[in-house]
Amino acid sequence: MVTIYPFRALRPPKERVAQIAAVPYDVVDTEEARALAADNPWSFLHVSRAEIDLPPNVDPYSDSVYERAKANFERLIETGPLTTEAEPSIYVYRLRMGSHTQTGIAACFSVDEYDSDIIRKHEKTRRDKEDDRMRHILALRAQTGPVFLTYRPHKRLDELVANVTASEPLYDFTAADDVRHTIWRAPIADPFVEAFREVPALYIADGHHRAASASRARAVLRQQNPHHTGAEEYNRFLAVAFPSDQVQILAYNRVVRDLNNLTPGEFLNEVEKRFEVTTNAPPAPAARGEWSMFLDGRWYGLKLREKFKPATDDAVANLDVSLLQDNLLEPILGIKDVRTDKRIDFVGGARGTAELERLVREGHAAVAFSLYPTTVDDLLRVSDAGGIMPPKSTWFEPKLRDGLLIHLI
Repeated sequence: MVTIYPFRALRPPKERVAQIAAVPYDVVDTEEARALAADNPWSFLHVSRAEIDLPPNVDPYSDSVYERAKANFERLIETGPLTTEAEPSIYVYRLRMGSHTQTGIAACFSVDEYDSDIIRKHEKTRRDKEDDRMRHILALRAQTGPVFLTYRPHKRLDELVANVTASEPLYDFTAADDVRHTIWRAPIADPFVEAFREVPALYIADGHHRAASASRARAVLRQQNPHHTGAEEYNRFLAVAFPSDQVQILAYNRVVRDLNNLTPGEFLNEVEKRFEVTTNAPPAPAARGEWSMFLDGRWYGLKLREKFKPATDDAVANLDVSLLQDNLLEPILGIKDVRTDKRIDFVGGARGTAELERLVREGHAAVAFSLYPTTVDDLLRVSDAGGIMPPKSTWFEPKLRDGLLIHLI
């Protein structure tokens, strides 16, 4: 049984929402964030990535960054202006990118259920990234960007969403990346709360660090509150939950800076010991169990030889990202830990295979690998088994925007 809570969203005025809403803080680096917000004083990146308003050499984890985030947040509330909903509400949030549409339910979700794995995970988090968002939450006393959850399709929730989306939306705008964002406020929250009680589990699709940070921030605030009851807003976190049959996962591709002291010919010979290799392959693999590799100006197709396939039905071991890691990245290129090895980078599928070619052709990488996307069923199966996917296994697109619905704690 899943518990959801309506909340009094702090949100932008309709006429300024497109200027304020910003890409998630963690999909851009500092320089990209600075460029996106340069001509837009209303951009929420001034809050979520406040280092962009400080000198270029500032440590993004210094106290001054969180102080600036708080000051920028207060300024935006006053001048945006951002206003708080009169009554606790639940919202419906639709994303449309090209021909793909997904419609989710925005609400607050239980930190206790996150801690107890009713809200299930598939990814390990990094302590430094948790520290960053925890400090951001505590400085603002707000959660400013939603976690992206998914759940197995539920007929009653589908009906409730359809009823709400037949009405006039609060917001309807198309962002600079051509993703259309439409949000409605549900007139009555109780039917959504009751329907979610029939949902056995939720799954984090994107936003593991946001959820972990909300849990850690709750622990701090609970310790500081001698009158803690469990009903405080800090016991909940902001999220949007989408039915799993609407969620879209794109490939999360890999580029490696060098060939581990091998020449291209020597490297290719090593690869051929473990993989069937074809030349003039398409840049994107057509099916699971296939990879495309860009090396020396040419695309190669890879299929793992039978004797190297896992003798187990373990869901994690059989993921394409695992098979590539276990049979090529580690044994041939010497990359043991993709979390810490500076020789490997990751390219979200939304950037396309042309970006992989560019990185190799311009000398930023020696070889690139294009993967077939991990499926939503993979994610659910691994999460249900309590497993952890390798880092950078999934790239969800389109992305939710920060600064649209803010949860004050």
